[in-house]
Order: sequence, then C-alpha cells, then structure tokens
Amino acid sequence: MSKTLILGANGTVGSEIVRLLKAKNVSVLRATSQKKLEEDQVYLNLVTREGLDTALNGINKIFLLSPPGHVNQDELLIPVIEQAKKSGAQKIVLMTAMGANAVETAPFRKVEIFLEKSGINFNIIRPNWFMQNFNSYWIEGILKKGQILLPVGTAKGSFIDARDIASVAAELLQSDRFNNQDFDLTGSEAIDHLQVAHILTEITGQKISYKEIPPQEMYQGLLAAGLPKSYSEFMLMILEFFKLGYAERTTDAVEKITGKKPISFTQYATDFRSAWK
Repeated sequence: MSKTLILGANGTVGSEIVRLLKAKNVSVLRATSQKKLEEDQVYLNLVTREGLDTALNGINKIFLLSPPGHVNQDELLIPVIEQAKKSGAQKIVLMTAMGANAVETAPFRKVEIFLEKSGINFNIIRPNWFMQNFNSYWIEGILKKGQILLPVGTAKGSFIDARDIASVAAELLQSDRFNNQDFDLTGSEAIDHLQVAHILTEITGQKISYKEIPPQEMYQGLLAAGLPKSYSEFMLMILEFFKLGYAERTTDAVEKITGKKPISFTQYATDFRSAWK
C-alpha cells in the first residue's frame, strides 16, 4: 500500500494536510519527535537525524518542511531528501517560503536546489505570510492591548490562509499533474495591517488597531517569548522585507491547483473569531 509521510504533522499546515488526506482514505503517517507514538505516527528527529532511516522505510510520498525556530534548514532537510532517494520515495512536496529563491546561497534555497537535482519527482510551494499568524504569533498584543504590534509600516501583504496551503499540498501529494514545478502561494488580495485591524474590529466587535513598533522592540519581544537569537534575527530580517513591499505580490497558484479561489481575510477572521474574544 502507498504511504504518505507528513512532517510537521501537528502544525498549522501539516495537521490540515493529514485531515484532508485521511478524508480521502490515503494511508498517512505522521512524523513526530516525541518518542511516545500513536498508531499513525513514526519517530523522526530532524535535529539529531535519529529515526531517519526507519521513518522513511516504505514511504512513497513525503510532505517536507523545516521545524520552526531553526535557520539552518539545509542541514535539517537535505538529509531527509538523501534518505528518501535511498528508500525509493516517488515524490516530495517541499514547503519553504515566498522569497526563499531570491538568494541562491540561502539555506531554504539550498534545500530547493538539492531537491530539484535529486531525481525525485517534486513540487516546491512557497507560501506568503499566514493569516493564522494573527491568532497565534501576533495574538498577545491583540488580547492584552487591542493592538497588532509589528515593525512593517503600511506595506501590504497577500496573506494566505493555512487551509489553502494544506489544500494545495494535499492535491500535489495525490496528483502528478504539476510534477517538478514550484509555486508561490498567496491570497487573492494584498492588504496592509491597518486594513487587517479594521476587518478584525468589524468581525469581533472589539476595537483592534495596528501600531508600528521599532524593530528593536520586536526583537526583544521575540527573545522574551523564548525564540533563539538566530531565529529572532531571521524574523526581523523577513519583517523588514515585508516593510519593503516584497510580500505584496499575488499569484493564481491556489486556484490553479485546487480549482478554488483562496479564502479571503474576512472569511478567515469570521472562522477564527473566537480566538480574539
């Protein structure tokens, strides 16, 4: 029986991919770094590489992404691709991030290049900033102060719902129609954080505003939240790219692959309204 391995299976995107594939009776295994396993889990620690050979044994297709908090994505993910080739995997869907291919020496781009040259059928998806950041990473300021606190000015972003990313990944894992292609994934429109705050205010009935903060204040907040210094610096860098306008571009990739238009920010806010109560 064909088996599909999902890395990051407990995350925002991965858990939805698992749900979508299981709904279509696809045999799915969830990779986890926890040694206490449930029935559909296999042990795999990307940092130590423990469990790498056994986790990929008998696997036909793989959804691959880097765990959060790490900036050495090439060191974590390239060994998985190497082992996948040894194990006879037929396809890998790799998730990086929009803009990851801008610099050939960037860690994420090194992974992309390695996969492209591996001989394994692949897709690379590069999503833009997640809508779900507003009910997770940025939620503290909203709940405590009624403010979205970011150092991004009035730049716009074509935010994408993680459910759309999962729908794309699930389709690519099941279909060979788009083999060996890469896609930048975005929502259908670009909005700034003043517009985001307005939509959240309308949907929740609570006053939510956007306040631009200095990069150093953001940096200290990331460190206080427990993020490593290297990853906090990485976050500051990509937030600066946002401020410079690199997150504004839109693509039609979601609709092209899934046949459905991307979820709007208003729909996302409606669906997750309880998060900000």
